[in-house]
Parts: sequence; C-alpha cells; structure tokens
Amino acid sequence: MAGDLLDKRWVWLLLAFAMAVPLLWPQVPPLVDLIGHMGRYQIQTHISQVASLSQAFSFQWKLLGNLGVDLLIVPLSKLFGVELGAKLIALAIPPLTALGMLWTAREAHGRVPPTALFALPLAYAYPFQFGFINFSLSVALAWNALALWIRLGRLGQVRLRTALFVPLACLLWLTHMVGWGLFGLSAFGSELVRKQRTGAPLPGAAVAAGLTCLGLALPLVPMVLLRTDSPEAVSFDWFNWNAKLFWITSLLRDRWELFDVLSAWTLFVIVAVAAVKRRFDPLLAVPVLLCVAAFVLMPRVAVGSAYADMRLLPFTMGLALLAIRSEANWMAAAGLLFVSARLAATTTSFLQFDRSYRSELQAIDHLPRGASVLSLVVRPCGNAWTTPRLDHLPALAIVRRDAFTNDQWTVDSAQGLEVIKPGVGRYGNDPSQLVYPKQCRGEGSDLDKAVAEFNRAAFDHLWVLGGGAAAPDLRPIWSNGHSTLYRVVR
Repeated sequence: MAGDLLDKRWVWLLLAFAMAVPLLWPQVPPLVDLIGHMGRYQIQTHISQVASLSQAFSFQWKLLGNLGVDLLIVPLSKLFGVELGAKLIALAIPPLTALGMLWTAREAHGRVPPTALFALPLAYAYPFQFGFINFSLSVALAWNALALWIRLGRLGQVRLRTALFVPLACLLWLTHMVGWGLFGLSAFGSELVRKQRTGAPLPGAAVAAGLTCLGLALPLVPMVLLRTDSPEAVSFDWFNWNAKLFWITSLLRDRWELFDVLSAWTLFVIVAVAAVKRRFDPLLAVPVLLCVAAFVLMPRVAVGSAYADMRLLPFTMGLALLAIRSEANWMAAAGLLFVSARLAATTTSFLQFDRSYRSELQAIDHLPRGASVLSLVVRPCGNAWTTPRLDHLPALAIVRRDAFTNDQWTVDSAQGLEVIKPGVGRYGNDPSQLVYPKQCRGEGSDLDKAVAEFNRAAFDHLWVLGGGAAAPDLRPIWSNGHSTLYRVVR
C-alpha cells in the first residue's frame, strides 16, 4: 500500500514542494558560500557597466567543470536581478534532487520503496548547507540523469541512450565535475549489473559496461587540455580518517548537533540492518560500493577544492537508502516522520538565520554606492557545529551597492575572477575576511592585527561582523549591538 502511494506522481510533486519549504521565506538563502558567489555573479554580469567593479575586479570566462549556476544566473539576473535569481536557483535544487531520487528508486525497483523517504532530507545535507551550489545543482541533475540512464537501459534503447548522454555528460561536467564523476560511477555500476544479469561473467561484463559508458568520459578531454599548473590547484590531505569520520557524523549538519548526529546515524543504522539482511538491489548497491571507494580514496582537498571527499557522502548514502528492497508500511510511516522532522528543523533553523541576516544587512544601507569595504568576520576557535554563517555575508555589498569587499575567491582553477584593486595587499580576497580571537592558534589573523595593519588608502569603510574595532581614524556610522560599520576618516 505504501509503495503504491509513493508511486503516484501527485505524491512526488507534493514531496518536491515540501523540500522547497525551508527556503521559501528567507530573503537570502543561508547557504554559506552561495552568498559569496552572489558577489561574483554581480561582478560577472555588471562589470562592463559599473566602473567601481571594473576598477576593483577583472573577470574572464573560462571553460571549467564548475559553471552551473554561473551560467544560469546570466539570463535569470536580467529577469529577476542577481539576488532573487540566485535564490530561485537555490530554491529549485532540493525539489529537483528529491524528484531525481524518487525517479531513480522507481526505475531500479519498479516501485518506490519506503526507505526513499529517509533519503529525501539529504537534499539539505551539509554540502548544500555549506553553499556548494554548483556541486549541489550537479548532484540534483545527476540523480535525474541516473534515473534516465537506468530506464533507457531497461527498455533496451542503448543507442538512443548513447546519443543522449554524450552531450548530457558534458553538460553535467560543465555544471560541476564532481556531480559528473558521481553519475559516471553510478552509471557504470548499474550497467555492470545489467550486463551480468544477461549472463555475462564479471570480467566481460566490466569490459562491456566500460565500453558502453565510454561516451560519458568525453569531458576528460578538456580536463587534460585545460589542466593548470597553478599553485592553488593542488591535492592533499589524503586518507585523513579523523576528517572522514567527522564528515560521516556531519552528514545532516545544520544547527542542533545532537539532533543532526542522531539523524545521520539513523540512516547508517537503516543501511547496516539492510546489509545484514541482504535486502539491497545490486543495480544500486554496486554503485554504492564504487562511491564508497571514491570517498575513501578522495583527499580532503582535490585540485584546490576543499572538502572534496565530504561532498560524496550524501549522494552515496542516498543511493544506499534507495537500493534497499522494502514494502513495510511501518517503514513508510517512519520515513514520513523522519522527513517531516528534518524539514521542520531546517525551516526553523533557516528562519533564525534569516532574522540574523536581516539585522546584519542593515549596514549596507549606510554604504555609498561603489564603496571600498574591508569586511572582518569574527569566527570562533575550532570547528563549532553551529556558526552564524556570516563568512561571506559582506559580499551582498557587492550585489546591492556595487562595492568592493575582500571575500571573493580567486582560485584560477575554479573561477575566472581576479582582484586588481591596488593597495589591498593581503586583504584583497578570501579568506582575509575571517579573523579569530587571539587565543586561536594557526587560524589566520586576529581582529586587532587586521584593524591595525590594513591600508587606509585602499578602503574607505570597515565592517566588523561579530565584534568591534578601536582606532582613532575609524568612525562608527552604524551598529546593531553585534556588528559595527565604520567610516575611515582620512
């Protein structure tokens, strides 16, 4: 009965809408890095028209496996502006992810198992909360691509599938290369199982599956030809088991540590019990094993991109939950309770972030257009489970005031943005905006040091989030009791 209900298209649409609820109210999606990316979107879409941006930044389009939202925002910004356009994209990702999960489960089992409900909150897993927006979009597309791949294989339309998936694989890589990689592993794993089910021995099935998936590897060509020797494009911190264990417990990390950790381990217990009882369908179970291997082998930083291994976990866990054969009505009821609890918690958390953001962003109203702002965000020592998520909030001064702020990424292998503003020195780009209490060891500048040494000729305003500053040439012009905006008196 539960499976029949989950197979209804109207139920899929209802669940997809529910996945959008946490992001409906917040004016600014509280997704840490996305807010910083919004600054870059403003630069790339307005640099040719706004002198303050062209004097502080340069932007050049590059062919990268990391351009999903960067490309989508170009037409959307013309219709809605950068801020609303970015929110609409973020708003669409969880429903798109949920629909892809349900469709994949339906194609693998012939019906949607109740365990699919436990997978849906992974649309708000830690990588999405962190604001890895191009990656999250690529994963949402990867789920739907995997469902289509399995469906066309089941229907025997292999030639059509090959013709479709050569350009689709390139599009997926263009969105984000990790989503393309996860899809490639899953497509190969499912095809390997399909070949074996026709009676082929494992070695022959592996070769045949590899040949079938060969067209998916076309993006390797630009990856090789465009490979950069930039010092930022390095890979390191391999086999960091402490970090990998922490990523496991942080799978659903948001605000309340105990609730988030118990939620994550609930999923692991479900998968472990299914493994003991051998209730996995190999069509998705083999891709799970391949993704687990990738998680183990992936370093923490890959080609200059941090948290590389952590990003693989939500997709892997989702596959594992979808692979479980189950028709128990009690499991469907438990799954509905689980997804409802997670969505309620995420909605509440996002509303609290929105309240904080609205208070902090009042500072921007006191900035002149084209201002040059040194932003300093005071962070706690260590890796606190819950933070105010202010790391890149000052980037909205770029969006709303065409200002300069020092929180943009300038990694050559990840985006085409450079800071050209003279005199900013070490306070020109991310992570110079992050400052720490003096007792923190090895975590960057402290607030007093940054206030004392920044170049007054390069900045006309100082915005301290989570603290205050003291210097004779700094005049406070706004404060909410938590953060303060100063004008540099020359």
